[in-house]
Amino acid sequence: MIASFWNRIWWIVTFLISVYGCSRLIQNIYRKWDQTPVIVSFNEKSTPVWQIPFPAVTICPETKAKSKYLNFTSMYHTLMNDTEKDALDEDTFNRVRAVSQVCDAHIFYNIELNQTIDSDCVDWLRNVSVSANEMLMFCKWRNDPIYCDTIFTETLTEEGLCYTFNSLSAEDLLRTEELHDDYPYVTENRSSYHWTPESGYKEDADIDTYPVRVLGAGARGGLNILLRLYDYDLDYLCRGPVQGFKILLHPSGEYPQVSKQYFRVPLHQEVIISVKPQMITTSEGLRDYAPHRRQCYFHHERHLKYFQVYTQQNCELECITNYTLRSCGCVKFSMPREPETAICGASKIQCYNEAEDELLSQDVKYSVDKSFDFRAKCDCLPACTSVQYDAEISQADFNWEQLFLAYKSPLLEFPGIQLGRLTIYFKEAQFITSKRSELYGITDFLANCGGLLGLFMGVSLLSLAEIIYFCSIRPFTILRSYRLKAASHGPVMSIKPPIFEIDKPKDS
Repeated sequence: MIASFWNRIWWIVTFLISVYGCSRLIQNIYRKWDQTPVIVSFNEKSTPVWQIPFPAVTICPETKAKSKYLNFTSMYHTLMNDTEKDALDEDTFNRVRAVSQVCDAHIFYNIELNQTIDSDCVDWLRNVSVSANEMLMFCKWRNDPIYCDTIFTETLTEEGLCYTFNSLSAEDLLRTEELHDDYPYVTENRSSYHWTPESGYKEDADIDTYPVRVLGAGARGGLNILLRLYDYDLDYLCRGPVQGFKILLHPSGEYPQVSKQYFRVPLHQEVIISVKPQMITTSEGLRDYAPHRRQCYFHHERHLKYFQVYTQQNCELECITNYTLRSCGCVKFSMPREPETAICGASKIQCYNEAEDELLSQDVKYSVDKSFDFRAKCDCLPACTSVQYDAEISQADFNWEQLFLAYKSPLLEFPGIQLGRLTIYFKEAQFITSKRSELYGITDFLANCGGLLGLFMGVSLLSLAEIIYFCSIRPFTILRSYRLKAASHGPVMSIKPPIFEIDKPKDS
């Protein structure tokens, strides 16, 4: 009897330990399946460069105003002198205030510009800026000389008026119905009907489909540009001591933000950019996952108010725009806006710069404290299919004067000319893409759970079926068979037990 008692205790304790250990391990598997279901690995096959667009190239001159329209340094010192400030005519003062929004912000912190709203800022900038024909002297695409103004179009950026090659048109990139019509952000008008960011080029797309692509690697198949400025237009106060151009390589469906990341092409220098694409795709098996589980958005899942193409940078630009509007009551001239939204004037430069810094600081704080509602509303995850263009840069002196002499072209025809040269091409004909795929699918999760249940509890699928059967179906079948058996024997009659009366003693 005592031995039987201790046997029961042993098996009960063993059973409870097995249940506890199995439950803890299954909990760990579930947490891993729920929190890290995605793994990023290299794709099985390499991708040829002709399957992706050539990078969009945005070029911004560091010269923000031509001297014949505005001598910025002279006007700056005039503003610093209170006695001469009142002598400025209204148009000149408006040009100075417009150009101040694309110059280094710190130089105007101690100057009163008296302008909170400037609806004509872009018109003034366009009036004084370097044109495409002046800046782009010679272009060659896929080893064929081509007129620069046929492949470069004007783009409005935070650096002022810049010029972009291979960007999507405004109709394909922006939601024009939501935007004002005071001025265009993008002047490109070529359609990208045969290409989408997620699916790439259609099978029937020809070689010259827009956005354009190269046929192979090497400088021969890339883009070559001769850039030009003039010595008398250079200004060393607005943008500092480095003169030349800023270059941004970005996907065709991404709106350029030049001040965030750029390459420099200084004057009298040749810069060669060897591009190596970094592409990431997402497997079809992850489409049913929630975006935050897979950590990316497909294009149809995240609606942007001002952009038709979802990218993380487009989302961030829209987020900064909304935060600037809330903080300053207006937005910078280059930010997308609705018709009733005001454009910040020169007096708001410090405000919208501080708003952007505050939003960046919220990004760091939000990773620790989730109470920052505005940062949470931005929700700018990467796109599930995205391309980045990494670059290797080499640089050398560009002795353009000797080049002119070799062509027997007299320098007197171009007084004050300053040149730089830029070459961009793909480094290799193929590249390895990365791919998001399932680390733990539902099949893997069930297989791991089944293995643990079998190891700890001796449970199999048939065992689970038996448990379900005996807990749900079996009681009903027993009850039903009992009722049928009772019905076959007829109604049960109740029999009263006999009552025996005890004879009472007779009275004597």
